[in-house]
Amino acid sequence: MWIVLLIVIALIAANLPWLTDRIFLFAEAGESGKSPWWRLLEWLVLYFIVGGLAVGIEIKTTGGSHAQGWEFYAISFCLFLIFALPGFIFRHDLKDLLDRRR
Repeated sequence: MWIVLLIVIALIAANLPWLTDRIFLFAEAGESGKSPWWRLLEWLVLYFIVGGLAVGIEIKTTGGSHAQGWEFYAISFCLFLIFALPGFIFRHDLKDLLDRRR
């Protein structure tokens, strides 16, 4: 149950920077909109937040945290990157197409 919840949270968090024009969901981005660098920074911060949540869930369910090598973090980073693909495609391809159709 916890694993499914964590994956759903990771999917939502990975796509948030591309689905909203607000900086960290609080501040307005201005007239020109949110730059790609802001989106990448938000995405990276959300990666670390979800990672911290995952460690918290691991400690809650197993009573401790297991040591991980660099391979684990490289794979989790790439998985979070893949999770962000729907939001990225929506922002850079689909949104322009939908706006032109209107």
